[in-house]
Amino acid sequence: MPNPLRPAALAFAAALALTGCGADVTSQADGRTGESGADRHYPVTVENCGEEKTYDKAPQRVVTNDTGITEIMFALGLEDHMAGYVMPDDKGDRTSVPWKDGYEKTKWLSKERINKELVLDARADLVFAGWNYGFNEGEGFTPAELERVGIDSYLLSESCRNGQGKARGVMPPLEALYTDLRNLGRIFDVEDRADTLITSFRQEVAEARAKAAEGDDRLRVFLYDDGKDKPLTSGAYAGPHDIITKAGGDHIMKDLKDSWTTVGWETVVDRDPEVIVINNYGDTGADEKRRFLKSYKPLAGVSAIRNDRIVVLDYVDLVESPRNPAAISSLAEDLREFAR
Repeated sequence: MPNPLRPAALAFAAALALTGCGADVTSQADGRTGESGADRHYPVTVENCGEEKTYDKAPQRVVTNDTGITEIMFALGLEDHMAGYVMPDDKGDRTSVPWKDGYEKTKWLSKERINKELVLDARADLVFAGWNYGFNEGEGFTPAELERVGIDSYLLSESCRNGQGKARGVMPPLEALYTDLRNLGRIFDVEDRADTLITSFRQEVAEARAKAAEGDDRLRVFLYDDGKDKPLTSGAYAGPHDIITKAGGDHIMKDLKDSWTTVGWETVVDRDPEVIVINNYGDTGADEKRRFLKSYKPLAGVSAIRNDRIVVLDYVDLVESPRNPAAISSLAEDLREFAR
């Protein structure tokens, strides 16, 4: 399996060194107090999934749901503003990222689903989650329900609903990441930190794109998340779209105006991907998914299967997270190898 951090870890670590780590970043507000001692940074207003939200002060007891969302907070050095995080233990290695100390400093509240009782017990003042990243009407856990009990919410921008039923996606995936970094930078008064991260990430992506194939030289790529009767895959508004296209691939499901969604196997066969990227997580691991793909008879004639061009990336590389730029660099290297 390719190492999603191999080209970017040093660059990101350098960015961390420039800006400092952990709670020290939150002291930026100290230089903006007037004679009365009032913090002149607040109130601040940001737009989140089409809604303007105003903060009179930085939240102090944030509960996050899922790996990518939690690591956005860690990358911004906001552990001291967190009551804890909720995530299973099967969604990626947490020991080799530049912000790994965040996991040691912050309480792991649950490996099960996030719910209202859990965040109330944690005395949360804000829940950072998203539609299908914790928030779900079917389970009664929504921003509206939390508001009723006095808890604020911030929605992951990748998960914003676009008004077409429950379809998600209102901006390109990397812009969703940068939008959340900028918004959280303002909410927590760590704008310099957010700007440094965004600059570092843009540079990493630009370097990968400079070496990537273009036009007709791009290999056709399909993202396989899971599913046997119908595959769960990525549309234009989930992380894999930008990861694939900026790495020099042609995302075969780019016409799907949604984030994570299902398609028919006949569509996959018809579009004949030359490379398949497996999303590695859950009870059905990458090896089992690979065996299924290679043994599934309808796929036997697909170029990626015939030529054994299968790449594995971890879940947290592919959902919105600070690991996205490194995943682009990693996949770009794999695509160049396949094209030789």
